[in-house]
Amino acid sequence: MSSITSSRPVAMLCLASSMALVGSYVALSKPLAATFPVMLLAWLRFGIGGAAMLGWLKRPADEEPMSGQTRRLLFLESFLGNFLFTICMITGVSLTNALTAGVVMASIPAVIALMSWGFLRERISPRIWLAIGCAVLGIALLAIAGHGGEAGAAGSDEGSGRALLGKALLLAAVVCEASYAVIGKKLTGKLSAKRITALINLWGFVLSTPFGLYLAWSFDFGAVTPGVWLLLLFYALAACMWTVWLWMTGLKTIPAAQSGVFTVMLPISAAMVGALVLGEALNGTQVLALGVAVLGVLLATLPTRWLRAR
Repeated sequence: MSSITSSRPVAMLCLASSMALVGSYVALSKPLAATFPVMLLAWLRFGIGGAAMLGWLKRPADEEPMSGQTRRLLFLESFLGNFLFTICMITGVSLTNALTAGVVMASIPAVIALMSWGFLRERISPRIWLAIGCAVLGIALLAIAGHGGEAGAAGSDEGSGRALLGKALLLAAVVCEASYAVIGKKLTGKLSAKRITALINLWGFVLSTPFGLYLAWSFDFGAVTPGVWLLLLFYALAACMWTVWLWMTGLKTIPAAQSGVFTVMLPISAAMVGALVLGEALNGTQVLALGVAVLGVLLATLPTRWLRAR
């Protein structure tokens, strides 16, 4: 793996590709959410991904046995980044609206940077702070442009306990996602990207199995169309295997604080897939938002001699 991660530009490409792929399968997964209950979908996803990664579970000959701390970090990585994030995000959106969710989730790059500074003692350069600001602004503009019509509904529900709980859950989802990036950085110093990917997925399967079995008992699998099964296969491999491996590979070289900027590729990819594949129109504000977001990525990735993130 060292031949891959020794190249900083390739590592950045891995991080950007991971988040772009996440945005793509999120945009294309509407039929899955309409067909399967959330926890059944999660269980099927982890099961398919696990079957594809059985060969990745074996410890390489040059890798040291896992310590107790590494085992705990692997569990936390899966519990926070896979299991709890999904529950908090979906429930939070159901209690608020997409506009609120988009604006709250725009804080992910900043939270990752703060947690990297606090837990990993990584230095955050002014250029990375500026890049994070661009990422947050771009995602917030994108959310407002895409869901501006919901602002009134959000305002009418502002003071209710339901809305407050929803926002709290969305903030919890942000912390879960930021924890995923920070813990992942620590794990890449102990395990290979492939083995981290496989072990995280295994924990996700274990955590979701009780819910999956309960829901599968009464679910009509015969009513699922071949097209939805194919989409489920793509979703499982992308979510469990490809995106995690790309992210962990990039983290071997890129500091966690800087990696947070690449989360901006998620809404960019989702918007582009919506426009090019699903036929959704992009307005001027959305185009501006994408431009600001791309500027943030350029600030984080273009090399300079006098201001370089470490």
